[in-house]
Amino acid sequence: MIVAAITGTRASVRGQGIEWETLNDEVKWLYQKGQYDRAVVVAKKALEVAEKAVGSNHPSVAASLNNLALLYATQGQYAQAEPLYMRSLAIMEKALGADHPSVATSLENMAELYRATDRIKAAEELEKRAARIRASKR
Repeated sequence: MIVAAITGTRASVRGQGIEWETLNDEVKWLYQKGQYDRAVVVAKKALEVAEKAVGSNHPSVAASLNNLALLYATQGQYAQAEPLYMRSLAIMEKALGADHPSVATSLENMAELYRATDRIKAAEELEKRAARIRASKR
């Protein structure tokens, strides 16, 4: 799930050229090489570029937030990851609708964090919601 989320960052961002995509490619590469600290720095820059280009409530910003959260979670920095996941989910729900497949992915990522922090019941609720979204899109 982590790699899929990081590789899924090529959401359409108009008006900012290739900088955002290039940064996300670098994040993906650094992640795959296990260079998480450097990947965090680049992911923060990608987030900044996206926010300047399309505003703070665009799905591309949500993708950048999600990627940064994934990097933090991978390093066990759950307190840093959680608010980023929550903001990403809120943007996705508002911009794409509560039943969009990207919302399901956000829910699954948050559920993974909740499992890692022993909040099993909360994780299960998010997983059930994600499964309902995925089942309705078949």
